[in-house]
Amino acid sequence: MYAVGHIAIGYLTGKATGKLFRVNPNIPLIFVASVIPDVDILIPGLVHRGPTHSIILITLIFLPLFILYRGKVLPYFIAVTQHSLIGDYITGGTKLLYPLTENYYGLHVNVESRINIATEWTFFLLSTLVLIETKDLESLFRPHRTHMLLAIPLLSLLLPTLAKFPTYVPKELFIPHIAYILVCIVSILIDVKASVKNLRKHRSNTFLAHIAKKFT
Repeated sequence: MYAVGHIAIGYLTGKATGKLFRVNPNIPLIFVASVIPDVDILIPGLVHRGPTHSIILITLIFLPLFILYRGKVLPYFIAVTQHSLIGDYITGGTKLLYPLTENYYGLHVNVESRINIATEWTFFLLSTLVLIETKDLESLFRPHRTHMLLAIPLLSLLLPTLAKFPTYVPKELFIPHIAYILVCIVSILIDVKASVKNLRKHRSNTFLAHIAKKFT
C-alpha cells in the first residue's frame, strides 16, 4: 500500500482506539507510527516488509512502553501494527511472524489495481472527514512542539511522489498524496514560525532585562 493509505488507516485505527480507551492520541505521532515500519527501505541490508513489519518484533519493542505508559500507548501500537496487518497484508506479503518464520503473509492484491486505488481513496476520504469532524486538522494548523515529527511522514509521501523512490505514485493517487504533503508542510512551517517568534521574543526580553539591570 502507498504512504497515503498507511497514514489514513493508521490515523483512523489509532483515533478509534483512543476513543475506545479514552486516550487522546497525539496526531503527528500517530502519523509517524503509521509509516515507521517502512524505515527498512532506508536501512541497507534489511529486506522490505521483513523484520520491521513483524508483529512479534513490534510487540516486543512496545512492551517497555506498555509497562511505563499502559493504555496511553495503545493507539500508537495499533497505528504501527495496522501497517502490516491491513495495508501491506492487502497489497503484498509481509513477514508477520519473523523471526519464528520467514514466510510472507498477505493477499497480494496488485498495488496498482483498481481495487487497491479505490481502497486507498476510501480511507483517505474517511480520514479527511474524521480529521475535520474531530478538529484534528485544525489542531495541526496550531503551533505545537510535536509537529516537527511530521517531517517523517512527509518524507514517506515526498519520496515516491516526487522522486519515485522506492516506487512511483500512480496518477490516480496523486491528489491524496499532495493533500497530505500540504498538510504536513503547512503544519511544520507554522511551528517553525512560532518557534522563531518565541526565540526572538526571548532574546528581546533577555536584552531588555540586561539593560534594566545596568541602570538599577
